[in-house]
Amino acid sequence: MKKILLSVLSVLFCFSVTAQNSAMLRLSPEKNKVYRLKSISEQTVSQTINGIQQNTVSSSSFVMSLKMIDMTKDFVVAEIRFDTIITNSNSMGKTTSISSAVEGNIASSEIGDIMSCIMNRLSRNALFVKLDFTGRPVEIVNLKMLSDMILKDTSSITLTGPQAAAVKTQVAGSIGDESLKRMIEMFTWTLPAKQVATGETWNMTQQVNMGGMLLDIKSAFHLDEISGNMAKINSESNISAVENAAPMQSGGGATVTYDNLQGLSKSNMVIDIRTGLVIDEKAKTHISGNLGVSAPGVSMQIPLDINGETIVKSPQ
Repeated sequence: MKKILLSVLSVLFCFSVTAQNSAMLRLSPEKNKVYRLKSISEQTVSQTINGIQQNTVSSSSFVMSLKMIDMTKDFVVAEIRFDTIITNSNSMGKTTSISSAVEGNIASSEIGDIMSCIMNRLSRNALFVKLDFTGRPVEIVNLKMLSDMILKDTSSITLTGPQAAAVKTQVAGSIGDESLKRMIEMFTWTLPAKQVATGETWNMTQQVNMGGMLLDIKSAFHLDEISGNMAKINSESNISAVENAAPMQSGGGATVTYDNLQGLSKSNMVIDIRTGLVIDEKAKTHISGNLGVSAPGVSMQIPLDINGETIVKSPQ
């Protein structure tokens, strides 16, 4: 009897150890509870033109609220709001500030005022989003209605010439399907949606548009440790230009290629196992390569170097 009892206790102990060293990592927020996530980013873009280095320094702060309103066997339906959207940039002494906290002015001659107006409207409206259990946004259900409402008076933009066309493109793109999904997945898309043991890895591939450049991001995630309700994860992402990506067309009529851009991003994060949402994340990114610029009578290579750092936290 004693041997049987010891055997049973041994088996139970093994199950206990196994449970402590694996976790189901998938998006599973509590219904009707509001979760707030904040992202703070800083980025420096350096370009060398005719031997002169030109730097653009930018910082951004996003606060996103997520409330799960339904769940099916295939996805989570969430009400998502961007409560705060603030971006500041300084390029060669010229500063541009965009803030959802002010109403802005769609008819202004300042790009910051125009974009602030658009971001203010976005911050006052909810997005209804289907996300799969990895945290990837699959569909923004009310996208068309939201877009029509926010863009209703873009004909009032008073800028003229190439700058007007560029701003209108920026305005439409900022609340387009790809841009909004990218803003959401920055907070949510890290999970394998399955049981994972300590030491295991999983991979994700995504394609993003960064300033008109299409980039492939191939990420490997590694579960380092499970402690209570927290999972500690590190990731490494290889970044490259999408193969055969179409060149960019600048407002001045130049064609810009970026075929040889390469980069690396490293991140450490803590996930709440109960919800699948980030508690804390720190990431650093470096991208470099050459831009090929061609226009009538002009052909040149512009070295490009991008360094960025992002912190995501749950204020709760």
